[in-house]
Amino acid sequence: MRARDLGVVIGEHPTGAHNAITDVPGVRVGHTTLHQNGPPVVHTGVTVVVPHDDIWAEPVFAGAHRLNGSGEMTGLEWIRESGELTSAIGITNTHSVGVVRDALVAEQVAARGDGLYWSLPVVGETYDGVLNDINGFHVRPEHATAALAAASSGPVEEGSVGGGSGMICHGFKGGIGTSSRVTETAAGTYTVGVLVQANHGRRERLAVNGVPVGQRIGADAVPLPEAPARYEPGSGSIIVIVATDAPLLPHQCARLAQRAALGVARVGGTGEQYSGDLMLAFSTGNRGIPPYSWDEDAATVRPEIDVRMTAPQLMTRLFDLTIEATEEAILNALVAATTVTGPTGITAHALDHDLLRQALTHQENR
Repeated sequence: MRARDLGVVIGEHPTGAHNAITDVPGVRVGHTTLHQNGPPVVHTGVTVVVPHDDIWAEPVFAGAHRLNGSGEMTGLEWIRESGELTSAIGITNTHSVGVVRDALVAEQVAARGDGLYWSLPVVGETYDGVLNDINGFHVRPEHATAALAAASSGPVEEGSVGGGSGMICHGFKGGIGTSSRVTETAAGTYTVGVLVQANHGRRERLAVNGVPVGQRIGADAVPLPEAPARYEPGSGSIIVIVATDAPLLPHQCARLAQRAALGVARVGGTGEQYSGDLMLAFSTGNRGIPPYSWDEDAATVRPEIDVRMTAPQLMTRLFDLTIEATEEAILNALVAATTVTGPTGITAHALDHDLLRQALTHQENR
């Protein structure tokens, strides 16, 4: 079940064929999902986004944005320095970042073989310790490897899956969501796709198409998860991955990542004090960038690399596509998620579809 299955349409631009980040040609997504009712109670996993099949050997331009920094995404310093993404992207829980990062390094070594090169994979996290035995370290290297091996194009599973298995969003069960938008230009069709791991926000701020549905679906209708001691409402985090085949330079990718934060805001996220809200955007529109390994002969033979750049006058439209796709991806995560109970008995309830419809049509909630 997705937002559009409920008749909820975000924005005015058309979606891609699957309304997913995988509508960007070459992009693939894979999950490993770990659900165990216990003991111990385990609701966690790994999600992997692959920009294209040769990403280990052929970087793409990328840029990042931080709405609030109470979180982690490895590899960002090199992206900020070079403007290039050199790895698949992993998303998991806070205490499993290192495991997933090491597994992605091992996959690059397996793909490229021995040699003098380095790997700085991108792995983002959000905290699932309310619904998952996070200190049990249940995510292992083989889970990241399996998610990478399972990565495929086409429809993307959403909700309580992969890295989103144990996440809470705006007081409801959250998780993985995705969406896409397409636009026609004189140069052809450009696609923008977004994938989120949504674990952020407060119930009272949740909005859909500007309607304050979080206020209309109160705790009497759908109970809020009981907040652990010293746990500030709105804590959690969101990771947003933006992909496009529009030929963007690194600074343009960073601008797209920044606009993804506006999509988070439209749904009601404010970058709360203890929310790590991190956005990464990459473009597959410039291919043929050589990998980072020193080769004096190559530097002599090919001292220049031709790249393309989207016209500045088209950026506003790409901003709009990014904002719409981010907003819908978060809503899809909420709509697809299922109710989950954590190790201390705290339950994150799924967003009730009928109550969502009623809230959007200004009917009284039952």
